[in-house]
Amino acid sequence: MIRKTPLHGRHLTAGARLVEFAGWEMPQHYTSVREESAAVRTSAGLFDVSHMGRLALTGEGAAEFLQSMVTGDLARLPENQAQYTLMCRPDGGIVDDLVVYRGREWSVVVNAANRQKDFAWLRERAPAGVEVLDRTDEVALLALQGPSACALAVRLGFHQAGSLPRFGIGEGVLAGEPIVASRTGYTGEDGLELFVAPNAAPHLWDCLLELGVQPCGLAARDVCRLEAGLRLYGSDMDEETNPYEVGLGWTVRLDKGPFCGREALLRLREAPSRQLVGLRGEGQTIPRPGAAVEREGDRVGAVTSGTYSFWLGYGIGMASVVRGSVEVGADVQVASHRRSGRATVVQLPFYRRPAAAKP
Repeated sequence: MIRKTPLHGRHLTAGARLVEFAGWEMPQHYTSVREESAAVRTSAGLFDVSHMGRLALTGEGAAEFLQSMVTGDLARLPENQAQYTLMCRPDGGIVDDLVVYRGREWSVVVNAANRQKDFAWLRERAPAGVEVLDRTDEVALLALQGPSACALAVRLGFHQAGSLPRFGIGEGVLAGEPIVASRTGYTGEDGLELFVAPNAAPHLWDCLLELGVQPCGLAARDVCRLEAGLRLYGSDMDEETNPYEVGLGWTVRLDKGPFCGREALLRLREAPSRQLVGLRGEGQTIPRPGAAVEREGDRVGAVTSGTYSFWLGYGIGMASVVRGSVEVGADVQVASHRRSGRATVVQLPFYRRPAAAKP
Protein backbone atom coordinates (compact mmCIF):
# COMPACT_ATOMS: atom_id res chain seq x y z
CA MET A 1 0.00 0.00 0.00
CA ILE A 2 1.39 3.39 -0.99
CA ARG A 3 2.02 5.73 1.93
CA LYS A 4 1.13 9.41 2.22
CA THR A 5 2.85 12.12 4.24
CA PRO A 6 0.96 14.49 6.59
CA LEU A 7 1.19 17.11 3.82
CA HIS A 8 -0.47 15.02 1.12
CA GLY A 9 -3.61 17.17 1.16
CA ARG A 10 -1.54 20.33 0.73
CA HIS A 11 0.18 18.83 -2.30
CA LEU A 12 -3.18 18.10 -3.91
CA THR A 13 -4.43 21.61 -3.19
CA ALA A 14 -1.29 23.12 -4.72
CA GLY A 15 -1.76 21.09 -7.91
CA ALA A 16 1.36 18.98 -7.51
CA ARG A 17 2.14 16.21 -9.96
CA LEU A 18 2.34 13.19 -7.65
CA VAL A 19 4.52 10.14 -8.25
CA GLU A 20 5.38 7.00 -6.32
CA PHE A 21 8.80 7.13 -4.69
CA ALA A 22 10.16 4.53 -2.25
CA GLY A 23 6.64 3.47 -1.38
CA TRP A 24 5.34 7.02 -0.83
CA GLU A 25 3.15 9.26 -2.99
CA MET A 26 5.28 12.37 -3.33
CA PRO A 27 5.20 15.62 -5.32
CA GLN A 28 7.47 15.54 -8.35
CA HIS A 29 6.85 19.21 -9.10
CA TYR A 30 4.22 21.94 -8.65
CA THR A 31 5.12 24.40 -11.42
CA SER A 32 8.36 23.49 -13.21
CA VAL A 33 11.80 22.23 -12.27
CA ARG A 34 13.28 25.44 -13.68
CA GLU A 35 11.10 27.67 -11.47
CA GLU A 36 11.43 25.56 -8.34
CA SER A 37 15.21 25.11 -8.50
CA ALA A 38 15.63 28.84 -9.24
CA ALA A 39 13.64 29.66 -6.09
CA VAL A 40 16.04 27.54 -4.03
CA ARG A 41 19.05 29.31 -5.54
CA THR A 42 17.68 32.87 -5.26
CA SER A 43 15.23 32.99 -2.34
CA ALA A 44 13.69 29.93 -0.67
CA GLY A 45 12.02 26.67 -1.55
CA LEU A 46 10.07 24.33 0.70
CA PHE A 47 10.27 20.54 0.39
CA ASP A 48 8.20 17.86 2.07
CA VAL A 49 10.80 15.25 3.04
CA SER A 50 8.63 13.35 5.50
CA HIS A 51 9.30 10.20 3.50
CA MET A 52 12.85 10.09 4.88
CA GLY A 53 13.36 7.57 7.67
CA ARG A 54 13.67 8.85 11.25
CA LEU A 55 15.24 6.36 13.66
CA ALA A 56 16.10 6.87 17.33
CA LEU A 57 18.51 4.95 19.54
CA THR A 58 17.90 4.81 23.26
CA GLY A 59 19.59 3.13 26.21
CA GLU A 60 22.80 3.60 28.15
CA GLY A 61 25.01 2.17 25.40
CA ALA A 62 23.37 3.94 22.45
CA ALA A 63 26.30 6.28 21.77
CA GLU A 64 28.89 3.51 21.86
CA PHE A 65 26.79 1.27 19.65
CA LEU A 66 26.19 3.95 17.04
CA GLN A 67 29.89 4.81 17.11
CA SER A 68 30.61 1.18 16.19
CA MET A 69 28.19 1.26 13.25
CA VAL A 70 29.20 4.41 11.36
CA THR A 71 32.39 5.60 9.69
CA GLY A 72 32.45 9.02 11.39
CA ASP A 73 33.78 9.76 14.86
CA LEU A 74 30.77 10.53 17.02
CA ALA A 75 33.00 10.97 20.07
CA ARG A 76 33.97 14.33 18.53
CA LEU A 77 30.36 15.35 17.93
CA PRO A 78 29.23 18.05 20.40
CA GLU A 79 25.73 18.11 21.81
CA ASN A 80 23.17 19.77 19.56
CA GLN A 81 25.19 18.99 16.44
CA ALA A 82 24.63 16.66 13.50
CA GLN A 83 27.10 14.76 11.35
CA TYR A 84 26.94 13.33 7.84
CA THR A 85 28.36 9.80 7.82
CA LEU A 86 28.06 6.31 6.35
CA MET A 87 27.16 2.83 7.51
CA CYS A 88 29.27 0.12 5.88
CA ARG A 89 29.18 -3.64 5.61
CA PRO A 90 32.10 -5.71 6.95
CA ASP A 91 33.49 -5.79 3.37
CA GLY A 92 33.38 -1.98 3.14
CA GLY A 93 30.28 -1.72 0.94
CA ILE A 94 27.99 1.19 1.78
CA VAL A 95 24.77 0.20 3.56
CA ASP A 96 23.52 3.81 3.52
CA ASP A 97 24.54 7.42 3.93
CA LEU A 98 22.81 9.20 6.77
CA VAL A 99 22.87 12.12 9.18
CA VAL A 100 23.37 11.43 12.88
CA TYR A 101 21.90 13.90 15.38
CA ARG A 102 23.10 14.33 18.94
CA GLY A 103 20.18 16.09 20.56
CA ARG A 104 18.17 15.03 23.58
CA GLU A 105 18.69 11.52 22.26
CA TRP A 106 20.71 9.96 19.48
CA SER A 107 18.80 9.81 16.21
CA VAL A 108 19.48 9.33 12.52
CA VAL A 109 17.77 10.35 9.30
CA VAL A 110 18.16 7.74 6.57
CA ASN A 111 17.17 7.44 2.93
CA ALA A 112 13.51 6.64 2.36
CA ALA A 113 14.24 3.58 0.23
CA ASN A 114 16.58 2.21 2.93
CA ARG A 115 14.47 2.86 6.02
CA GLN A 116 13.42 -0.73 6.63
CA LYS A 117 16.84 -2.11 5.69
CA ASP A 118 18.65 0.31 7.99
CA PHE A 119 16.21 -0.29 10.84
CA ALA A 120 16.78 -4.04 10.60
CA TRP A 121 20.57 -3.61 10.20
CA LEU A 122 20.81 -1.61 13.41
CA ARG A 123 18.25 -3.53 15.44
CA GLU A 124 19.82 -6.91 14.66
CA ARG A 125 23.22 -5.69 15.84
CA ALA A 126 22.15 -3.64 18.86
CA PRO A 127 23.47 -4.98 22.17
CA ALA A 128 21.28 -5.64 25.19
CA GLY A 129 20.06 -2.38 26.67
CA VAL A 130 20.01 -0.47 23.39
CA GLU A 131 16.72 -0.05 21.56
CA VAL A 132 16.33 1.08 17.97
CA LEU A 133 13.00 2.83 17.29
CA ASP A 134 11.38 3.78 13.99
CA ARG A 135 9.84 7.21 14.53
CA THR A 136 9.11 8.02 10.90
CA ASP A 137 5.36 8.20 11.51
CA GLU A 138 5.76 10.25 14.70
CA VAL A 139 7.61 13.22 13.18
CA ALA A 140 7.07 15.16 9.94
CA LEU A 141 10.11 16.65 8.21
CA LEU A 142 10.22 19.78 6.05
CA ALA A 143 13.28 21.27 4.31
CA LEU A 144 13.35 25.07 3.96
CA GLN A 145 16.23 25.76 1.58
CA GLY A 146 17.73 28.86 0.04
CA PRO A 147 19.56 32.10 0.88
CA SER A 148 16.41 33.58 2.48
CA ALA A 149 15.50 30.49 4.49
CA CYS A 150 16.87 31.51 7.88
CA ALA A 151 15.57 35.08 7.63
CA LEU A 152 12.08 33.73 6.87
CA ALA A 153 12.28 31.39 9.86
CA VAL A 154 13.17 34.36 12.07
CA ARG A 155 10.12 36.25 10.76
CA LEU A 156 7.95 33.34 11.90
CA GLY A 157 9.41 33.32 15.40
CA PHE A 158 12.38 30.93 15.23
CA HIS A 159 14.83 33.65 16.26
CA GLN A 160 17.92 31.44 16.63
CA ALA A 161 17.78 30.35 12.98
CA GLY A 162 20.52 32.69 11.85
CA SER A 163 22.86 31.87 14.73
CA LEU A 164 22.72 28.10 14.35
CA PRO A 165 26.08 26.83 13.08
CA ARG A 166 26.26 24.58 10.04
CA PHE A 167 24.90 21.19 11.12
CA GLY A 168 23.75 22.75 14.40
CA ILE A 169 20.49 21.69 16.08
CA GLY A 170 18.08 23.98 17.92
CA GLU A 171 14.67 23.76 19.54
CA GLY A 172 12.13 26.54 19.33
CA VAL A 173 8.83 27.71 17.93
CA LEU A 174 8.05 28.43 14.28
CA ALA A 175 4.68 29.94 13.37
CA GLY A 176 3.47 28.96 16.83
CA GLU A 177 4.45 25.30 16.41
CA PRO A 178 7.17 23.60 18.50
CA ILE A 179 10.00 22.42 16.26
CA VAL A 180 13.47 20.99 16.26
CA ALA A 181 15.57 22.47 13.46
CA SER A 182 18.94 21.58 12.01
CA ARG A 183 21.00 23.77 9.70
CA THR A 184 21.28 21.06 7.11
CA GLY A 185 19.94 20.25 3.65
CA TYR A 186 20.41 18.44 0.38
CA THR A 187 20.46 21.32 -2.11
CA GLY A 188 23.84 23.02 -1.77
CA GLU A 189 22.17 26.09 -0.25
CA ASP A 190 21.88 27.40 3.28
CA GLY A 191 18.70 26.32 5.00
CA LEU A 192 16.93 24.42 7.72
CA GLU A 193 15.37 21.01 8.09
CA LEU A 194 12.38 21.20 10.39
CA PHE A 195 11.17 18.35 12.59
CA VAL A 196 7.57 18.91 13.66
CA ALA A 197 4.56 16.97 14.90
CA PRO A 198 2.60 15.51 11.96
CA ASN A 199 -0.60 17.36 12.87
CA ALA A 200 1.31 20.67 12.97
CA ALA A 201 3.04 20.24 9.62
CA PRO A 202 0.19 21.59 7.43
CA HIS A 203 -0.02 24.82 9.46
CA LEU A 204 3.74 25.30 9.22
CA TRP A 205 3.57 24.67 5.47
CA ASP A 206 0.77 27.22 5.04
CA CYS A 207 2.57 29.92 6.99
CA LEU A 208 5.76 29.55 4.99
CA LEU A 209 3.89 29.63 1.68
CA GLU A 210 2.07 32.78 2.81
CA LEU A 211 5.49 34.45 3.02
CA GLY A 212 6.06 33.63 -0.65
CA VAL A 213 8.13 30.48 -0.27
CA GLN A 214 7.98 28.26 -3.36
CA PRO A 215 6.81 24.67 -2.79
CA CYS A 216 9.26 22.32 -4.47
CA GLY A 217 9.13 18.68 -5.52
CA LEU A 218 11.50 15.76 -5.80
CA ALA A 219 12.65 16.75 -9.29
CA ALA A 220 14.00 20.14 -8.18
CA ARG A 221 15.60 18.51 -5.13
CA ASP A 222 17.43 16.05 -7.36
CA VAL A 223 18.68 18.77 -9.71
CA CYS A 224 19.87 20.95 -6.83
CA ARG A 225 21.70 18.11 -5.08
CA LEU A 226 23.40 17.10 -8.33
CA GLU A 227 24.49 20.68 -9.04
CA ALA A 228 26.02 20.66 -5.56
CA GLY A 229 27.79 17.35 -6.22
CA LEU A 230 25.91 15.52 -3.48
CA ARG A 231 25.69 11.76 -3.89
CA LEU A 232 22.44 9.83 -4.19
CA TYR A 233 22.22 6.38 -2.65
CA GLY A 234 21.11 3.77 -5.16
CA SER A 235 22.56 5.78 -8.05
CA ASP A 236 26.03 7.07 -7.17
CA MET A 237 26.70 4.52 -4.41
CA ASP A 238 25.32 1.29 -3.02
CA GLU A 239 26.43 -1.85 -1.19
CA GLU A 240 28.75 -2.75 -4.05
CA THR A 241 30.76 0.47 -3.74
CA ASN A 242 32.98 1.69 -0.92
CA PRO A 243 33.51 5.25 0.36
CA TYR A 244 36.83 5.74 -1.44
CA GLU A 245 35.31 4.88 -4.82
CA VAL A 246 32.65 7.59 -4.54
CA GLY A 247 34.70 10.44 -3.08
CA LEU A 248 33.45 9.99 0.48
CA GLY A 249 36.67 8.82 2.06
CA TRP A 250 36.64 12.02 4.12
CA THR A 251 33.76 10.59 6.17
CA VAL A 252 35.88 7.63 7.31
CA ARG A 253 37.78 7.99 10.59
CA LEU A 254 39.97 4.92 10.69
CA ASP A 255 41.76 6.16 13.82
CA LYS A 256 38.63 6.32 15.99
CA GLY A 257 38.67 2.65 16.99
CA PRO A 258 36.71 -0.41 15.86
CA PHE A 259 33.62 -0.03 13.68
CA CYS A 260 31.82 -2.19 11.15
CA GLY A 261 33.86 -2.31 7.95
CA ARG A 262 37.05 -0.77 9.37
CA GLU A 263 39.39 -3.65 8.53
CA ALA A 264 38.19 -3.78 4.92
CA LEU A 265 38.40 0.00 4.56
CA LEU A 266 41.99 -0.03 5.80
CA ARG A 267 42.83 -2.13 2.75
CA LEU A 268 40.50 -0.45 0.29
CA ARG A 269 41.78 3.08 0.89
CA GLU A 270 45.19 2.15 -0.52
CA ALA A 271 44.05 1.37 -4.06
CA PRO A 272 40.42 2.16 -4.91
CA SER A 273 39.62 0.68 -8.31
CA ARG A 274 37.12 3.34 -9.35
CA GLN A 275 36.41 7.03 -8.86
CA LEU A 276 33.43 9.34 -9.20
CA VAL A 277 33.90 12.28 -11.57
CA GLY A 278 31.83 15.20 -12.78
CA LEU A 279 30.72 15.54 -16.41
CA ARG A 280 29.71 18.74 -18.17
CA GLY A 281 27.74 18.02 -21.31
CA GLU A 282 28.89 19.88 -24.41
CA GLY A 283 26.33 21.32 -26.81
CA GLN A 284 23.05 19.43 -26.48
CA THR A 285 24.57 16.51 -24.56
CA ILE A 286 22.85 15.57 -21.30
CA PRO A 287 24.63 12.77 -19.42
CA ARG A 288 21.88 10.26 -18.61
CA PRO A 289 22.12 7.58 -15.91
CA GLY A 290 23.42 4.32 -17.33
CA ALA A 291 25.08 5.87 -20.38
CA ALA A 292 28.57 4.56 -21.14
CA VAL A 293 31.54 6.88 -20.69
CA GLU A 294 34.21 6.31 -23.36
CA ARG A 295 37.72 7.69 -23.73
CA GLU A 296 39.39 7.33 -27.12
CA GLY A 297 37.03 4.50 -28.05
CA ASP A 298 37.44 2.54 -24.82
CA ARG A 299 34.65 2.27 -22.25
CA VAL A 300 35.97 3.52 -18.91
CA GLY A 301 32.77 3.77 -16.90
CA ALA A 302 29.13 4.80 -16.79
CA VAL A 303 27.00 7.77 -15.77
CA THR A 304 25.44 7.31 -12.31
CA SER A 305 23.41 10.55 -12.10
CA GLY A 306 22.62 13.09 -14.79
CA THR A 307 20.20 15.80 -15.81
CA TYR A 308 19.92 19.23 -17.40
CA SER A 309 20.68 22.15 -15.10
CA PHE A 310 18.54 25.16 -15.95
CA TRP A 311 20.50 27.20 -13.42
CA LEU A 312 23.85 26.44 -15.07
CA GLY A 313 22.53 26.17 -18.61
CA TYR A 314 24.01 22.81 -19.58
CA GLY A 315 23.77 19.08 -18.95
CA ILE A 316 25.56 17.73 -15.89
CA GLY A 317 26.28 14.29 -14.54
CA MET A 318 28.39 12.14 -12.28
CA ALA A 319 30.08 9.00 -13.52
CA SER A 320 31.85 6.05 -11.97
CA VAL A 321 35.02 5.41 -13.99
CA VAL A 322 38.16 3.32 -13.76
CA ARG A 323 40.50 5.17 -11.44
CA GLY A 324 43.09 7.15 -13.38
CA SER A 325 41.37 6.63 -16.74
CA VAL A 326 40.37 10.30 -17.07
CA GLU A 327 41.53 13.60 -15.65
CA VAL A 328 39.87 16.97 -15.15
CA GLY A 329 39.61 18.65 -18.55
CA ALA A 330 39.51 15.41 -20.52
CA ASP A 331 37.05 15.04 -23.39
CA VAL A 332 34.90 11.90 -23.24
CA GLN A 333 32.01 10.41 -25.16
CA VAL A 334 28.72 9.73 -23.39
CA ALA A 335 26.89 6.99 -25.28
CA SER A 336 23.48 5.42 -24.69
CA HIS A 337 21.17 3.35 -26.88
CA ARG A 338 19.44 6.59 -27.95
CA ARG A 339 22.34 8.86 -28.79
CA SER A 340 25.90 9.83 -28.00
CA GLY A 341 27.55 13.14 -27.36
CA ARG A 342 30.60 14.88 -25.93
CA ALA A 343 31.27 15.81 -22.33
CA THR A 344 34.15 17.30 -20.39
CA VAL A 345 35.41 15.89 -17.09
CA VAL A 346 35.13 18.63 -14.44
CA GLN A 347 35.84 19.05 -10.75
CA LEU A 348 32.90 18.51 -8.42
CA PRO A 349 30.73 20.26 -7.37
CA PHE A 350 29.22 21.99 -10.38
CA TYR A 351 27.80 24.73 -8.16
CA ARG A 352 28.86 26.38 -4.89
CA ARG A 353 26.68 28.91 -3.18
CA PRO A 354 28.18 32.41 -2.87
CA ALA A 355 30.51 32.84 0.09
CA ALA A 356 28.34 35.64 1.47
CA ALA A 357 25.47 33.18 1.91
CA LYS A 358 27.44 30.83 4.13
CA PRO A 359 26.57 30.72 7.83
